[in-house]
Amino acid sequence: MSSLFPLQLAAVLAVDILVGDPRWRLHPIRLLGRLCEIVEKTVRTLAPFLPLRLGGLLGWLVVVSGAVTVVLLLIFVAELLVEPARDAVALLVLYFSVAAGDLLKHGRRVEQQLGTGIITEARQAVAMMVGRETATLSSGEVARACIESVAENLVDGITAPLFWATIAAATALATGGEPLLWATVGATSYKAINTMDSMWGYRNERYLHFGWFAARADDGANYLPARLSAWVLIATAVLLGYDGPGARRVYLRDRGKSPSPNSAHTEAAAAGALGVQLGGESRYFGVVQHKPLLGGGLRAPGAEDIHRCLRLIIASAVAFLLSMALLYWLVGAIRWP
Repeated sequence: MSSLFPLQLAAVLAVDILVGDPRWRLHPIRLLGRLCEIVEKTVRTLAPFLPLRLGGLLGWLVVVSGAVTVVLLLIFVAELLVEPARDAVALLVLYFSVAAGDLLKHGRRVEQQLGTGIITEARQAVAMMVGRETATLSSGEVARACIESVAENLVDGITAPLFWATIAAATALATGGEPLLWATVGATSYKAINTMDSMWGYRNERYLHFGWFAARADDGANYLPARLSAWVLIATAVLLGYDGPGARRVYLRDRGKSPSPNSAHTEAAAAGALGVQLGGESRYFGVVQHKPLLGGGLRAPGAEDIHRCLRLIIASAVAFLLSMALLYWLVGAIRWP
């Protein structure tokens, strides 16, 4: 059964791309967000004497361990009811950890609205993807916001969950564990870390210290996936007939321009592959921020570039999955003591 894991992971990605995530109140990521809120409130109330950084670390440990414990309990209960249900629940957990379908659906909606020429509808569509103000964006700025979001979320939404699921499953091969079960632990841990960063990782008065560890942990969890994803994207650009050399050149030049250690990697590679300039002026809560230019000097993106970007992201996700399958099978080929 262990050799089936890459095929199981491929099935999860395929279903997510085709179906996307269901919109319901009990979605696991929504529940993770609710858990973060409860833990933060509890820590701040019951442990006001703790330094904020220590309280944030305590909350981080509670959320990660709590999320993993719940998943393992669900799998255990499913196995008690009927043994095949264990794998079904495990695959469902992996399915909810990947967000490829929703990312592509949002991108296509922006592309379609821009294609109709109704800019107000396009602004509303891209507002579902980004945190910046969209009410006054031009069509080119809407396209840029969409491409930036899709390229950056390739890591958070697709490749990083696949990476940590595979790393955990490969570890199971080396230790005699069950790969699919371990994969759920890897994917769940990553989604908990990523969710805490999205809720606690702000550099404002409330979270500067409380969310410090959550932000650093997310940086660490995305460090390898972001860099691997960028190189996979560059290779995929070559296969698709995009500007592969340009993707490599812009990536090597601009990957370190963002204050975040990871976010610019796939964005820079995508900018070069598409031949467009990303970054520049954006407005958040009435304040103009100047993001570093990625692919500076290239043309401004348009609606047609969203379609090309989505095609690049889908192909890159599949290529990344294949690279993870290769890694898993290589680990499986080693004779472990």
